[in-house]
Amino acid sequence: MPSAPTRPHASSGSSMPPSALPRRTATVGALVAAALAGTAGRAVAGADADDLDGYVPRKHKPKHGEELLPAADRHLVSRFSYGITPKLAQEVRRAGGAQGWFERQLNPKAIKDKKTDKIAHWWPSFHRSPAELWQRQSDGIEGGWEVMDDYARYVLMRRMTSKRQLLEVMTEFWENHLHVAASGDPQFTWRVDYGDTIRKHALGRFDEMLRASTTHPAMLIYLDAGESTKDHPNENLGRELLELHTVGVGNYNEKDVVSSARILTGYSVDYWKSWRPKYNADDHYRGKVKVKGFRDKNKKIVGKATTSNYLRYLAHHKDTAERIAYKLCVKFIDDQPPKALVRHLARIYLDNDTAIVPVLRALVASRAFQQAHDKKVRDPGEDVVATYRVLGVKIRKPAGGEEADDSALQGLVWQADSIGIAPFSWEQPNGQPIDNDSWSSPARLLASMRFHLGAAAGWADTATGYRKPEQWLGGVHPRFDELVDRLCAELLHKESSKKLLKACCTAVDVKPYDPVDKDSDLVKWRFPQLLTTILDSPDHLSR
Repeated sequence: MPSAPTRPHASSGSSMPPSALPRRTATVGALVAAALAGTAGRAVAGADADDLDGYVPRKHKPKHGEELLPAADRHLVSRFSYGITPKLAQEVRRAGGAQGWFERQLNPKAIKDKKTDKIAHWWPSFHRSPAELWQRQSDGIEGGWEVMDDYARYVLMRRMTSKRQLLEVMTEFWENHLHVAASGDPQFTWRVDYGDTIRKHALGRFDEMLRASTTHPAMLIYLDAGESTKDHPNENLGRELLELHTVGVGNYNEKDVVSSARILTGYSVDYWKSWRPKYNADDHYRGKVKVKGFRDKNKKIVGKATTSNYLRYLAHHKDTAERIAYKLCVKFIDDQPPKALVRHLARIYLDNDTAIVPVLRALVASRAFQQAHDKKVRDPGEDVVATYRVLGVKIRKPAGGEEADDSALQGLVWQADSIGIAPFSWEQPNGQPIDNDSWSSPARLLASMRFHLGAAAGWADTATGYRKPEQWLGGVHPRFDELVDRLCAELLHKESSKKLLKACCTAVDVKPYDPVDKDSDLVKWRFPQLLTTILDSPDHLSR
C-alpha cells in the first residue's frame, strides 16, 4: 500500500503562538472565567455582593427590530443553531418566534441555501472519483489527510453560513453517532460522499439512514466489513452496529455479534482499484442467522434482503429507540436527562416508524428542555463556528482552488484542533463525545481563550468582515457600561450582568461610567481584550 504524505503539525491557526500571549490578558481571562461561573452556567461561588457595588449595567437602547429575543426563544434557537447572530434573530422574528423558526427549519428543502451549497465547489477533490483520489495520494500529489482536512473546513464553513442551521446541527449529531473517522486510509476516498448521505437522511427516518450508512463504502472500509467473507467474517462492523449504532452495550451477546457479521457479508468495495462499491454473492454467508429476536433462514445467494430486514429490525428495536432518545436528550437537554422523558421520546420514535422530526418536536415541547437553559458546553468545533458567526467574520473562497498555508480557511481546522479536536477526527468508532465533562477541562478553557483573542484581534488577514474597534461603537460615544451591554446583546444575545461588567472593567482597566470614543485608549489598543472577555464568558461557551 502506498504511504500517504506526512501530515504537518497542527497549530492554533493564528499568527501569534500561545507562548506569545500577553501575560496580563491570559491571567485576567483565567480569573474572569473562574469568577463568572462553572461549566456552562452551573454557577460556583462568585464575587460577594459588596464586590459588585458600582457595577450595575447601564442598558443601551436597541434600534427597532434589534431587541433581544425572549429567553425561551434564545434557548431554543441556541440549541438548534451554531450561535444567534443579529441576522438569525431577524429570521426568528419574521417566523413569528422561535417555535415558528423551528418548524420551518424542520423542512430544510423549503429554505434556499444556494451560497452554502456552492461551498463544496471550493475543493476540486470533492468531485474526483475514489480511484482518482487514491491515485493522487499514491503519486504524492494530495494525501488523504489533506482531503479530509478540507472536508473538516467544508463542514465548518457550512455551519457558519447555512440558513439551514437545524439541518447542519442534526447532520453533525448523526455523523458522530454513525461515526466514520475523517482520518486514516483508505476511507477518505468516500468520506465526503458519506457526509452527504448522512445530511440527506438527517431529518428523515432512522431505519433508512441506518441502512444507507451501514452499507456505504466509507463505513465498510472504516470497519473492515468490505473484506469480510463467509469463511472469514470480520466482526468489527457487526459488533459496532449493535453496540454503537443501535441497541447499545449490554443488550447483545457474542453469538449475536457472529450472526451480525455473517449477515453483512457480501457488501464490499473494489479495493486498490476503482474503490467502487460492489456486492460479492460468493462471499455472502448462507445459513440460519439469529440476532436477539431477529431470525432468518438466509438461504438466498444474494443476501441483500436479509441485510435490509435485519437493519430494519434493529432500527425498530425498543433498545435502539431508547438509546437514540437518550443521546438526543444528552445533546439538546442535559447530560442526565429524565428517564421518563427518554422513554416517552422512544415511544414517539417507534410510533412514527423511526421518523426523527416527531421526536425533536416532542423533545422541544418537554419541560426538561424548557428548563435546560445554558446547560450544554460548546465543543471545539461549535466554539470556532459560533465565535466567527457572532463576530461577523466572512472567510473567502481560496484563490485558484488552493488556499495559502496562513489563510483563515486553512486555519479553521487547526483552530478547532488546538481547542480539543477537529471535526470527525475522533479515531475511535464511538464518535466524538457530546457530554459536558469531555469539553470542560482547564486546558480546553485556556485553548478557547487563546482562540478568542486571535479571532477578536482579526489576525486572519485573508478573512473579511472584521470590524474596526470604532465600528463597534455604532456611530455614538457611549459610556463604557452601555458599550458592554451593546456588545453582550450582539455577541451573547443577552443583557450584561454585574459580574461580566466588572470582568470587562478589570480586563481593560476602564470604569463603568468612563466615556468611550474613537480616540480613547480602549478603542486604540485594548478592544480585542474587551471582545475576548465577553467571548470567554460561560454565556458564549455554552449553548
